[in-house]
Amino acid sequence: MRAIIQIFSIIFFCFTILLPSFSYGEESPPHHELTHKTSGVDALSPELRALLTKEMLALQQGMTAIIPAYISGNWSEIADIANKMQNSYILKQNLTKQQIHELHNVLSESFIQLDQEFHYLSGMLHHVAKKENAELVGFYFSKMTETCVRCHTQHATHKFPSLAPPHKTSKHSH
Repeated sequence: MRAIIQIFSIIFFCFTILLPSFSYGEESPPHHELTHKTSGVDALSPELRALLTKEMLALQQGMTAIIPAYISGNWSEIADIANKMQNSYILKQNLTKQQIHELHNVLSESFIQLDQEFHYLSGMLHHVAKKENAELVGFYFSKMTETCVRCHTQHATHKFPSLAPPHKTSKHSH
């Protein structure tokens, strides 16, 4: 149990100290100015990007709020937060049919799969928190965090440059 608390302390540090330094609210270029090089989240319409930004901020706040609830055994708070994450804070509630179509046509299959995995894990966290199973709460929270990192590594290194793979330099010399 002590190791779990140490792990969550490190994760909490990352969320509270490091993540707020990244700008989630960057202005996106008007949709008509997007070039063919633009892909993924950058290719979304400004309205949809704004909703996605709100969603990511809400998820970050939820993840951050779980840590003190977990270390104090506040299972009902964790279950409530996880349930909101599972059902999405903003996107499911505010998307038009056209925006849903845009999401599925613009975002990669990998992005969509990671999003689905995150929401599935949120549902599992909700379930185990209701059962007051401390060990599984820690497990599912950790898996959710790993999913965030995988998604940011694959799709958001422009916002999280430390997650970008290191540049390979040639060791060739004359």
